[in-house]
Amino acid sequence: MKHAVVILAAGMGTRMKSKLPKMLHPLLGKPMLAYSVESALQSGAERVVVVTGHGLEQVQEALKGYERLEFALQAEQLGTAHALMQARKLLSDFDGAIVVRYGDCPLTRVKTLTGLVRSMGTAGLALVTMHLDDPTGYGRILRDKKGEIIANVEQKDTTSEQRAIKEINPGVYCFDPDVWRMLEQVDNHNAAQEYYLPDLIRIYRAAGKKIVSLESKDPGELLGVNSRAQLAEVEQVLLTRLRAHWMAEGVRMIKPETIYLEPSVQLSSDVTLWPGVILRGATELGEGVEIGAYSILSNTTVEAGGKIKSHTLCEEAYISSGADAGPFARLRPQTHLEPGAHVGNFVETKNARLGRGVKAGHLAYLGDTEIGEDTNIGAGTITANYDGLRKHKTIIGKRVFVGSNSLLVAPVRLGDGCFIAGGSAINQDVPSDALAIARERQRTIENYMKRKREPQD
Repeated sequence: MKHAVVILAAGMGTRMKSKLPKMLHPLLGKPMLAYSVESALQSGAERVVVVTGHGLEQVQEALKGYERLEFALQAEQLGTAHALMQARKLLSDFDGAIVVRYGDCPLTRVKTLTGLVRSMGTAGLALVTMHLDDPTGYGRILRDKKGEIIANVEQKDTTSEQRAIKEINPGVYCFDPDVWRMLEQVDNHNAAQEYYLPDLIRIYRAAGKKIVSLESKDPGELLGVNSRAQLAEVEQVLLTRLRAHWMAEGVRMIKPETIYLEPSVQLSSDVTLWPGVILRGATELGEGVEIGAYSILSNTTVEAGGKIKSHTLCEEAYISSGADAGPFARLRPQTHLEPGAHVGNFVETKNARLGRGVKAGHLAYLGDTEIGEDTNIGAGTITANYDGLRKHKTIIGKRVFVGSNSLLVAPVRLGDGCFIAGGSAINQDVPSDALAIARERQRTIENYMKRKREPQD
């Protein structure tokens, strides 16, 4: 059955205590509302309408990367049924099923949406239900002796007998195209003077239309976000799902509850993640990659067999097969380590390409540089790339030895096989196979301190 999805996302989110619209609060690297949009699109919906109010322009900007989205405005917050009414102009000519869900309940699975549509059959209304051991706070589903749904009763309106009912209404619906006519019968005769979606259950029943249900066994699908504490709770559920998925795919996670990763991350079999690892954005790890404890990788690729040691930060970097970095290294954007390259502790790189077998073991800054294969970078080496106005490049050839505490003042080029003596400040090109020494000659004054310590007359 073809269907459209309407996402209700007009809530103010005052309990978030934030200038950012509630639906745009980040959840594992992307706006919370994006999860509802993605599941709607993945369900095969022909149309997806987002009903928003607060922060309309911000919401549209945040979702501009998604195709086929339509937006409706709920200028006044007059309840969930009123919010659905705002989509009528867009969907009144749509002759398929209308799925309605809340944008602040991001955990609803695609299979739940598709299953709900399939369950419709000839019914006028299908809804997701759930059985909870403690249903306090939720509307109860009332059924007749035949087991058919007859009403939804909110917690505050339940009798003592109804409060014992465990079946609740999480708020995911699928309506037939008559929903727009049925909405006209929803009234606001309640304390809040708002129009509520659950009233449609009673209205569909009174119209003699069949009502069916799909039971969800996943309590996580129920979770909504109205506060930062609830946002954190939802995030933990998503993380648990992601961790379980990747471990089932052959990833080893040591203390998985400490590992943070986003849905956009791609992992391979036999990857090992040590405690405290954070993986963000379009990070991709090949087979057998090991990421050491408390390392952070953002939009970084590590090829098969690569290794990142503990407490290393990688941003938009590329680590080839057999290369390694860390511990305590920082690889900034446009860093590329070719196979077998090594970046050790307290080395920082930026816009740097280290060739095959290059070694930079410790305490160096390598920025705006290309380094040829099998070159050794001594401790304390700095590529001075900035003259106060512009960045300049350092080109280092193959099999170069750069001694400890060397300063390479860009723009400068070191030829293949040359040797830079430790402590040198190099500001001119060095030919291949040459020795370059650029430091003050040592002067030793014998007995100097002995004379200094002698009593003065």
